[in-house]
Parts: sequence; structure tokens; C-alpha cells
Amino acid sequence: MNEISGSRDKAVLAMSEGGPWGNANDGNKPTGGGDEQSNPWSKPSGARESGIPGGRGPSAIDELVRKARDSFGGGMPQGPEGRRIWPYLAIGVVAIWLATTSGHLVGPQERGIVTFLGSYSRTLSSGFNVTLPAPFEAVSIVDVEEIRSVDLGSTTGESENLMVTGDQNIINLGYSVRWNIKNPVAYSFQIAEPEQTISEVAESSMRAVIATASLQDALGAGRTVIEAQVQERMQEVLDSYGAGVRVQGIAIKQADPPAAVNDAFKEVTAAQQTAESYLNEARTYAQTLSATSQGEAAAFSKVYEEYRLAPEVTRRRMYYETMEKILSGVDKTILETGNVTPYLPLPALQGSRARPAESQEGN
Repeated sequence: MNEISGSRDKAVLAMSEGGPWGNANDGNKPTGGGDEQSNPWSKPSGARESGIPGGRGPSAIDELVRKARDSFGGGMPQGPEGRRIWPYLAIGVVAIWLATTSGHLVGPQERGIVTFLGSYSRTLSSGFNVTLPAPFEAVSIVDVEEIRSVDLGSTTGESENLMVTGDQNIINLGYSVRWNIKNPVAYSFQIAEPEQTISEVAESSMRAVIATASLQDALGAGRTVIEAQVQERMQEVLDSYGAGVRVQGIAIKQADPPAAVNDAFKEVTAAQQTAESYLNEARTYAQTLSATSQGEAAAFSKVYEEYRLAPEVTRRRMYYETMEKILSGVDKTILETGNVTPYLPLPALQGSRARPAESQEGN
């Protein structure tokens, strides 16, 4: 122990005299054999020419401290009295930071989802709200009233979206889904990709419903029923996922046979429509004949009732009515004998005169 203490005292004495690089006082050579230029604590080269008394200038460590002081405080702007204004600038930066990250304006149709260090904290309602500054609390604005729409199938311009119907036919279907957000918290945290999930659920639900419908129903007659069933099925699946989404409606925009048989299918459809039009005309004619027959039968029943009450009078009246119908369209001339002036058929004479005049004009 005494030897170790003695060695430490000798080392301290040597450093006080000249340091580990030797003694540089009065230009003497260092006793340790070191060079004056190898001492980092000595003055830099050219210091003797600086005019400083004793021939010593500032050391390298002093220059380093001065440069660091100038970079942090010596170059900052100063006030009228020479005071530095960097504290005011720092206060301004902090104020801007608080104003931009703590105040949040939420619209009437929006909700703000607040997370504290990445975890859900609360939901902000519409209006101006204040939270902790970032990065402690972050706010995500979600529009809960906007009706979003996604197009699926052949309406997107992609390849055919072929589905099999319940009667084993193939149909190319295109449709759209309208939806909005009913629970912003579940929508933000429950599903990673909400839009992709909605598209996949819609495609699955549509195929399941089309598999139970006929081709004619899918082409037009039962579209309303199919749309309602797909909407109900989608809502059940999304609720089971906890997606926080409300399905507003399904709209089938295109329902055609595959492109390979589309022309033949159109011809068949045209023939079916022609046959249906002929059937409608036949039904209309049959209804007209039936109504006419019923009217004539009712009139005959009334005449028969009158005939049963007064047969002779009814027979004579029917005779007169029949002769009136027959003779109303025939030119007649009545001649009387004796002192009665003969009847002159003036309308007939006028007609006979007009006919030769017309024939002459034609010639």
C-alpha cells in the first residue's frame, strides 16, 4: 500500500510540474521527452506572434469553449439594451405548439376520436374542444353522416362478375353499396381496412342471395327483393364483426348474361316479349267480346220481360223498329191516287242533279 501511495504522489507531482507531456514553461524542453506541439493544452501554433505577454496565447480547449458559447448564445439576436431575446422566441414556439396541437374544431357531422399515447381515451362531440398537446394526445376526425358508396362487379370496368343463380344459370352482375358510420370508435379500432371488409362482405352476401333466386328474378322481376335480402345479410355480418357500419342500401345497376351468349339471350328475350304482346292482344279481344256479349244478353233479357207482359204490343214495336232500321238508308217514293198531290222526293232529286254535275267535272 505504501508503494502504491508513493507512486500516485509522484504522478500528481509530475502532472503539476509539466503534465504528462512534459514542462512547457519558459520554452524549456519537456523532461518527459515529449514535444511541445504534442500537448493539446498548450497554445496553438503561431500564438507567440499574437503579442500576448509571456508569449502564450489561448489554448485549444479555450478556443473550443469560446466557439461553443458563440454558437449557442453569442450569435442570437439582442434587444435594444443588449439583452438576448431567445427566451421570447422559445415562448412563442411553445405557444404555437400548444395552439396547433391542443385546440380542435369538430364539425356538426363529425366526431373526434382521442387517443392518449396510442390508446383510446374519449370521443369529442361537435364544437371546439381542447386536449393535451401532441404527442400525449392525438385526435382523429371522423365524418359519421357522410353516405359512402362502393361499386362492385362489372360496373367498375373490370372483368365479368359471374354468379350462379338458383336455377343453374350464369349471370354477370354489377351493383353498388351505400353505407355510413354509426359507431366511430368501433369503425376506427375494430377493423383494420373497413372499405375492403365491406366490399368482401357485400360480394359474399350477394352471391349467397343470388344462389337462391332464379334468372328471371335477377334480371328484373325480383331485383327489389334481392337487394333487400343482401342489405339485411350484410348488416348481420358486419354487426357480428363489430364494424360500426350501417348499410344504407344495395342497388343492382347491371344484370346481363355472359358476353359469350349475350346476343342469343337478347334474341330469346325479344321473342318472349313478342309472344307476350300477342297474348296481351288476344286477352284484350276476348275481354271486348265478352263485354259485348254480356251487354246484348242483358238487353235481350229486358226485351223478353216486356214481351211476356204484352206480346202483341212488343211484337209490333219490334217490327216497326226493325223496318225503321232497314228503310232508313233507302231512297223511297210514295205515290197516292186520287186528288192527293204526289210526294216529290226533293232530296233524291237534288242528289240526282248533283251526280251528273260531278261526273262532268270529272270528265
